[in-house]
Amino acid sequence: MSAQPNHFAPLARLLHWLMALLVIAMLFIGAGMVASVSERHEWLIHLHKPLGVAILLLVIVRLFVRFSTRQPPLPADLPGWQMLAAKASHGLLYALMLVLPVLGWAMISAAGDPVTLGIGVQLPAIVPANAALFAFLRRAHGYLAYLLFLTVLLHLAAALFHGWIRRDGVLQSMLSGKDH
Repeated sequence: MSAQPNHFAPLARLLHWLMALLVIAMLFIGAGMVASVSERHEWLIHLHKPLGVAILLLVIVRLFVRFSTRQPPLPADLPGWQMLAAKASHGLLYALMLVLPVLGWAMISAAGDPVTLGIGVQLPAIVPANAALFAFLRRAHGYLAYLLFLTVLLHLAAALFHGWIRRDGVLQSMLSGKDH
């Protein structure tokens, strides 16, 4: 059996950084949408929907890559609670990246509006139009978006802790395929 890798696979690193950019963009676009009643609001919605679909598709690909490639292990001297926190936060990130786009799609469906991707593609409704369901899904989507924002901040803080304080190679394993 081969030794554990020191770095994530190149495709895993590419998907990680691409999705990091998309998720952060989505969080700011979403915040801009709920804070705006100007003509910018409609433009942000038309940007938010296809990005949500892209994130949904990419997280499915990312999960496939994660389960089909070997990941570097966490440092052996990492306290047990930090290992548990790392695994739990990664699980939460993946769950939120899957659930939020589906909730958004369901929310728009419940509003009776189409999910259009701006290129003439319209997704089918996944729930019937229903005002009460729309209100519930909108609240859930908003609360989970805040949870995603918090989880991303914690993930970033942990990455910086590993890179700047522990200097244990965890951050480097996602930055490049080279040992420094």
